[in-house]
Amino acid sequence: MEILRIPDSERPRERLIERGAHLLSTAELIALVLNTGQSGTSALSIAQNLLGLLGRDAAEPLTHLRDISPVELMHLPGIGPAKAATLLASVELGRRIFLARPNHRSVVDTPEVVAQVLGSELTFSRQEQFAVLLLDIKNRLIAQRIISVGTIDETIAHPREVFREAIRQGAAGIIVAHNHPSGQTDPSCEDLRLTEQLLACGKTLQIPVLDHVILGSGGFTSLRRTTSLWQTASR
Repeated sequence: MEILRIPDSERPRERLIERGAHLLSTAELIALVLNTGQSGTSALSIAQNLLGLLGRDAAEPLTHLRDISPVELMHLPGIGPAKAATLLASVELGRRIFLARPNHRSVVDTPEVVAQVLGSELTFSRQEQFAVLLLDIKNRLIAQRIISVGTIDETIAHPREVFREAIRQGAAGIIVAHNHPSGQTDPSCEDLRLTEQLLACGKTLQIPVLDHVILGSGGFTSLRRTTSLWQTASR
């Protein structure tokens, strides 16, 4: 149904103002961001087409929207450069608000907590991302940073970049994590080599690496729990 034919009390904008944004469907929220339709297509119809492109039901979060390029969005009827830019900017703002949520002093002392902190950011990403959690002396989270983003099947992280953030933030310890877009969480040879390098650098800088967690759609793997790297590094 075209938005103009919907009674005022049931239009997305009016419902948001009167009742709150949490009651709107994902399609309605996207329609409000797009603001207007184009060439006889309503903003709500464009939003529903976008959800169809993502293969997501309207009630589900748009987990993969930030992985779509502006060019892909502009292939949809009714979305030009301005609407594509507005939509992706809104998604990025939402991501930054989520990352700045007031749980930054959470105690991160198990891989389960690491998965909770980084799961929404890394688990469903189509690219490998390498993140670092910066902790104080009591393992409370100071900050989290994405150090690098790779291709669909690999990422590159250098110890220099990891510890630069740790030194800058005055971290007493760090936990590193990255995702495997394949969903599998078994460490690769490169993952193990990088962990060895990070452990050596952490020992020299007196900023210990407390764990390296690999995230995937099937869960997570803690390299501290499943390898002997920490015992070897402590010798």
